[in-house]
Amino acid sequence: MEVLPKSRLLQFVEQAYHLARRAVARYSSKFSKRRYTLHQHIVLVCLKVRKNTTYRMLLDELIEMPRIRRAIDLEELPSPSTLCKAFNRLDMAVWRVLLNLSVSLLPTNGVVGIDASGFDRSHASKHYTKRTKLTIQQLKVTLLVDTRVNAILDVHVTTTRKHDSKIAPSLIKRNTDYVAVLLGDKGYDDQNIRTLARETGVRPLIKHREFSSLHKAWNARLDADLYGQRSQNETVNSRLKRKYGAFVRSRYWWKQFRELVVGCLTHNIDKAV
Repeated sequence: MEVLPKSRLLQFVEQAYHLARRAVARYSSKFSKRRYTLHQHIVLVCLKVRKNTTYRMLLDELIEMPRIRRAIDLEELPSPSTLCKAFNRLDMAVWRVLLNLSVSLLPTNGVVGIDASGFDRSHASKHYTKRTKLTIQQLKVTLLVDTRVNAILDVHVTTTRKHDSKIAPSLIKRNTDYVAVLLGDKGYDDQNIRTLARETGVRPLIKHREFSSLHKAWNARLDADLYGQRSQNETVNSRLKRKYGAFVRSRYWWKQFRELVVGCLTHNIDKAV
């Protein structure tokens, strides 16, 4: 009997299933109904994000995907509401552990860029919002990206207009094991960030805002080839929006935050396969 090669989708599912089994127990509680496992729920949520679809459409497609179902031991398909409730129950801490584990799937090199981008919190079209003069509040999403393979090391999400220089310290502290060189634009020009980076063994390569000839001279002395790798952040931001959607579907902020972390996790797994 001929053995069919594995599709990228099947490899994605197997990697996600492997990470889920490393991150969480099989069931959330000893009182669980044990009809579906947490591992299966995690994979299906990631698969929904990867295909940029709804739970209902995903489950409809899975009817015709026996190899995918076998890969996660899924004998019976859940209902869309079951997956929705499972996503609500899975804490942000679980998704952050999974994101951290997913970094180990990729050969990082420690040259890391930091940058922020905006994600819409509504499905409304640009034409409609412009015609009706509506303003849509965006989520500010800051990514820490390893420039070798575009792996997302960490993500910070906020609904406020918090300045970049106030967001960077927490990301640096959480990821000192992965960061050797930190690349940042002028938005991260802050002496406290540079001091914190050096104290934790990180080399800061951050452009100065040019208020004097001295600042211009410092910028001119930056390693241009190394600093140029910061553009990988823009590539990753663009890829997230293009593949998984430029807006979040959830109505509540805490679900929107989780949705974006799942998107980063999905990105890493997809890059690994």
